[in-house]
Parts: sequence; structure tokens; C-alpha cells
Amino acid sequence: MTTNMHSSQAPWSTGLCDCFSNFNTCCLTCWCPCVTFGRVAEIIDKGSISCAASGSLYTLISLVTGLGCIYSCIYRSRMRDQLGLKGDSCQDCLTNSFCGPCALCQMYTEIQNRGYNMKRGWQGVVEENNQPKTKGPVAPTVEGGMTR
Repeated sequence: MTTNMHSSQAPWSTGLCDCFSNFNTCCLTCWCPCVTFGRVAEIIDKGSISCAASGSLYTLISLVTGLGCIYSCIYRSRMRDQLGLKGDSCQDCLTNSFCGPCALCQMYTEIQNRGYNMKRGWQGVVEENNQPKTKGPVAPTVEGGMTR
């Protein structure tokens, strides 16, 4: 796990305690943190592990050991490195250990704010990127002129 230590690290788009500003994400994370984590992990892993598999593993680790925060910490560090966000591994572990739900909300919102459709997952990202891009309305094709 490498940490991006460049001075060009970008700030997070939301603060850690801004989780309450997005009611839907806050409720999802409070009632089903495995779904929030699974969606985040699927995007970070670029679809190599599904939302369901990541969420299930997060739940299993949380139930058996009570240390789902460690698994989440690993993904927070990976996400920070991929997106060039401010922070370090120590902050990631402390944040996930003591403010786990807020950390998950912040991660989810950060990815969402960067244009990812979290409900569609990585497959949705791939499908959206494969769609032909148009630069506005396209004029209709005109057939040949009138003849007598």
C-alpha cells in the first residue's frame, strides 16, 4: 500500500462530518454499511470484485472479528491514492476506526461527486464510457431536393 505524498494532493470534496448533508447516503450507510462499502469497493477495484462480494466480505469481517474498519481503511487508502486526495495511511486508519460510518459516507460521496453513478456500479461506468458522445443536437439528414 503506497501513499501518494505529492504536494499536489487535492482536498476531499466534502468534510468528514458532512455525511448528514446527503440524507440518502447517510441512511444507507447507517442501515446497510455493507452496501455503501460494496459500491465504493467495486468502483475502486474497477469491477474486478463485485459490490455484493465486497459488501459480503466487509460484513463477514465485521461480524467475525469486529474489524471491518481495517478492511475499509485499506480501501480508503487505495481510493486516496487513485484520486490524489490529501491524507495518509495513519489518518485513514484512525478515521475508519473512530468515525467508520462518516468515513464510508465521505468515500461514497467523493466518488459520486466525481461523476460515478454509484447505483450502477463499475458496469455502469463501462457502459457510459462506451456510449457515443454527441456534442449537442444533430441536424436531421435531408434527402435529395424536389424534382418534377
